Amino acid sequence: MAKRKGRAHRRRRRRQRRVSGRCKDPSDAVNISQESVYVQLRKWLKGKDFTDFHLVPASFPGIGRGLMTTKALQPGELIIALPEQCLLSTTTVLGSYLGEYIKRWKPRLSPLQALCAFLIAERHFGRRSPWKPYIDVLPNSYTCPAYFAEELIRLLPSPLMKKFREQRNTVQGLHLDSKRFFNSLQPLFSESVGNIFTYDALRWAWCSVNTRTVYMEHKKSEFLSREPDVYALAPYLDLLNHSPAAQVSAAFNQQSRCYEISTSTRCRRHEQVFICYGAHDNQRLLLEYGFVATTNLHSAVYVDKDILCNHLSPTDKLLTGKLSFLQDNGLLENLTFGHDGPSWRLLTALKVLCLRAEEYPLRKNIPLGLYVSDENERSSLELAESLCLQLMNENQQLMQQVSKLTEDRAEILEQLQLVIALRREELRILQASIEMLQNMRAITPR
Repeated sequence: MAKRKGRAHRRRRRRQRRVSGRCKDPSDAVNISQESVYVQLRKWLKGKDFTDFHLVPASFPGIGRGLMTTKALQPGELIIALPEQCLLSTTTVLGSYLGEYIKRWKPRLSPLQALCAFLIAERHFGRRSPWKPYIDVLPNSYTCPAYFAEELIRLLPSPLMKKFREQRNTVQGLHLDSKRFFNSLQPLFSESVGNIFTYDALRWAWCSVNTRTVYMEHKKSEFLSREPDVYALAPYLDLLNHSPAAQVSAAFNQQSRCYEISTSTRCRRHEQVFICYGAHDNQRLLLEYGFVATTNLHSAVYVDKDILCNHLSPTDKLLTGKLSFLQDNGLLENLTFGHDGPSWRLLTALKVLCLRAEEYPLRKNIPLGLYVSDENERSSLELAESLCLQLMNENQQLMQQVSKLTEDRAEILEQLQLVIALRREELRILQASIEMLQNMRAITPR
């Protein structure tokens, strides 16, 4: 018979849970605030007048690094207030050793280029960089499109695949466009700038800015291009993870001169604190931030125009006119299946495409929500179900390909897991849509 645990053991267990806890099972999370990088970061932030550390770094199973609160938070209460001097923006860059080089450079650099150049230089300086405590906390690499292996990009949904390649080309183009400016910085370095401002370095800096900055409008600078200057890297604050369900407000407070985030909901002590990047589906989150959120009600499966056209009869003499009508009314974009079935836009497009010749003059009624005929309702639902089944079949086939890769390519395992998570969610959405469509067909008059 196992020996019964005593009162002292239970007290020790409760203390451990208080230190490492989160909401559902407090013992799952691990407090990592004593790791040297976080000790140095907090010490550095104190020197910049940030002293409110009721949020502490912790490692959460299935999520990774995040911040948990050591006190209960009430609706309307500040989660964090980061002083302006802690933020890294183009103001920081223009006031640094890079400032004189940027100010005399023509054509003008974009705000994004200026921030990337500064991050690359500061990381190269290492111990000599005053931003070292923050640089040390940044990831060494990312799971954004610019880092994705081409063989994995080919396994993504068609619309997302195109956007991945576009983003990768954007980063490559930015590096090429910036080379002349990077060369002008040679007087600042003993080592060749060609070995410092590499494509890998620019890719890392670009992803750091794209995934970790907060939105903060800055006054237009005469020394930068006219592109929007809305970036600010926010040390410590950027350890907060995204949740689609989080309800927060965030902005720079002109009175306190702090970037502030407040919660609209309660958060219990030792829970992980989340923020929301916006009502983004998982394709957008993977594209922009390099992760997939679980239980994301905003997620959807996109129907590409090419897939749609493959299901249409080439003998339909009105097809060109129907597609032109949909294009003119903006109804060939953002056609989706969601957790609650086909979107209004998708069903509207399908109803137009299913119009018979004698019904075609009524096409303008459909975007207004007006009924055309029982036949039109029925045929559009059948077409929607056919599209849904094809997308399910494609997902299942690609999942088989992914499962083979997991056995051979350990170096891209993290990227593979993201593809798997995205594809699994799409299958769940499509299955829910099939059930919804079957119910809708059952109540449609024959």
